[in-house]
Amino acid sequence: MAVLERGWLSANNIVLQGRHGTALVDSGYCTHAAQTLQLVAHTLQGQPLDQLLNTHLHSDHCGGNAALQAAYPKVVTHIPPGQATHVATWDANALSYTPTGQTCPPFKFDVLLQPGTEVALGEQLWQVHAAPGHDPHSVVFFEPISRVLLSADALWEHGFGVIFPELEGVHAMDEVAATLDLIERLAPQTVVPGHGRVFFDAPSALAGARKRLDGFVQNPLKHAHHAAKVLLKFKLLELHRVERSALARWTTQTPYFHLLQQRFFADVAAGEWFEQLLQDLVRAKAAALEGDWVLDI
Repeated sequence: MAVLERGWLSANNIVLQGRHGTALVDSGYCTHAAQTLQLVAHTLQGQPLDQLLNTHLHSDHCGGNAALQAAYPKVVTHIPPGQATHVATWDANALSYTPTGQTCPPFKFDVLLQPGTEVALGEQLWQVHAAPGHDPHSVVFFEPISRVLLSADALWEHGFGVIFPELEGVHAMDEVAATLDLIERLAPQTVVPGHGRVFFDAPSALAGARKRLDGFVQNPLKHAHHAAKVLLKFKLLELHRVERSALARWTTQTPYFHLLQQRFFADVAAGEWFEQLLQDLVRAKAAALEGDWVLDI
């Protein structure tokens, strides 16, 4: 197994090779697709890619699918079952790409990753477990012999992904807690997260994640504000440099920002709220201002 740790915008890519052929778990964001193809080809050393699997269908985890399917026409693509109809009909709104202001080129799928089953990857059989919370349809993969967990955005070394259902008024913090309990029961020795480095102290990561979750449960506004900053930073990572007025206009035209403001920050004018988010990113050294321009740093 080779872990291709990616920078933000793209999720980590995991390449597995062995008696069950070659496989890639998660394909990154579409603007990084050329780099994804180069990294995968270099890792495979001339072998074809037999299987492509997505832990969930957020754009940073499946945005490279179309490019990989074009480069490897015989690849068999596996996705979680919850949004199969939306992929088959390509509903970019239901798949979250339009509401978040993100992009994902259409792709096809061949197999559904049913929780409670196993999938043959590399040298071993990997368990497929439902891992709702961050995304209601997400799965994680666990190999019980080596006790390796591919945790996607359910658990990072320092936290977990934004709980998107909560932003839409669907209670999902209990699902995050249940997924953390599942990971604790699996007791992984090695965790390969969707973002960030591989880590080996799952108990510490779980303790930190539960503390973070408790803070969000106690203060949902904190989670909503965090989610808005993540979405804004994601767009800035994609654009690198953008006029301040254009970025503000993008937030007013992006459905998720309108939803967040109406549900959580209706007492603040849209322009003022944008400036608050932007200044938070600047203070955190996640963005910089240069005249009328906003820069990613």
